[in-house]
Amino acid sequence: MFKLNRVFLFDGSKAPQESSHSDGHGGHSHHHHHHHGGGHSESNLKAIFSFPAGTLKANENARINIQIKNSDDTIVKDFELGHEKLMHLIVVSKDLTFFNHIHPEFDGAGEFTIDTTFPTGGEYKIIADVLPKGGSSTTLSEWVKVEGEAEMSGAINADTELMKIVDGKEVELTLSSMNANEEVTLTFNFVDTQTKEGINNLEQYLGAVGHVVIISEDANTYLHVHPMNEAETGPNAAFMTDFPKGGIYKVWGQFQHQGNVFTVPFVVDIK
Repeated sequence: MFKLNRVFLFDGSKAPQESSHSDGHGGHSHHHHHHHGGGHSESNLKAIFSFPAGTLKANENARINIQIKNSDDTIVKDFELGHEKLMHLIVVSKDLTFFNHIHPEFDGAGEFTIDTTFPTGGEYKIIADVLPKGGSSTTLSEWVKVEGEAEMSGAINADTELMKIVDGKEVELTLSSMNANEEVTLTFNFVDTQTKEGINNLEQYLGAVGHVVIISEDANTYLHVHPMNEAETGPNAAFMTDFPKGGIYKVWGQFQHQGNVFTVPFVVDIK
């Protein structure tokens, strides 16, 4: 079954928030871009990210509380499962070197909570992906500041070769097109580094052969892409999307093999 792609354009005019406390407005994605009839970011919803410790510090346990609110400040309390979870939370550093895909727990009364850690100081974007009951898939984001020493971050450069070795696997990515506003098939191919044989026993991860998250260099565009054939087990896994504009994008493919989830990052230059 072909799954629709979801594309969200965040408001690029917002600077990263200096405060780790959200006022419910700064940096949220009130702009949306509709592709393939996929979900969008509903402007009448907002996410409130709060941190019981008051500040976020590198390499320390950070508890994040999240509430989704309507425009009248009432709390949304009913959500539907999206790929086996009520919320997918994506955390990326400003230079996109750090990526984390985690799943907060829901208390049933309107609050999601998760404990996580940030590896270094600096700015991070937190992206909450939810499906309110009776609504459509919605993504809301916020920039947060993490205290601590920040690593020197360089420019994000496109990979010269789209092949990575992760957990004993050679993973190659091919794109049917490198042009914006065209349907693009992203195909991941998996080969065992020892035997050089194709891996054909990938396992289901969150109800599918894999999940792909794509974020633009400025972190203002977020694409969550589902596989064309969810029941695929390798050695290939194909995903279809389209890039809303040209530029540098980072692609994270997430898959499961022999009980372990592994993440493969690529950087592509879309014309």
